[in-house]
Amino acid sequence: MMEFLMQDPEPWFSPEFGNNLGAYAGSGIGILGGIVGSLCGVLVPKGKGKHILLPLMLAFAVLGVLLLLTGIVAVVLSQPFNVYFTFLLIGFILATVFGTLTPVMHKLYRVAEERQLEADALRRS
Repeated sequence: MMEFLMQDPEPWFSPEFGNNLGAYAGSGIGILGGIVGSLCGVLVPKGKGKHILLPLMLAFAVLGVLLLLTGIVAVVLSQPFNVYFTFLLIGFILATVFGTLTPVMHKLYRVAEERQLEADALRRS
């Protein structure tokens, strides 16, 4: 096992591919994050989209953790900077943003449900 770790590792991919992966993945995540955020801003106050948005946000958070773990493995295996940094940065952003906002969306959905229940009670009285 130690012999494997002592060997000079071959990079998982070229620096150019790492740059392109970071650029395209970062742009894609930014666009998807904007879309999900916009949908949350419109649908959460109405109490709609709960069964789509919450699992989507959780999936992005889990993907972020997996990318973080991949980056840590790359560091341990002495991969070049352009390899491990791509995974660490994208994973950190996904895990942090979606991981922290998922509980907030749960709470906002609860508030919207309570507001709907109060409105129904007022209509009946």
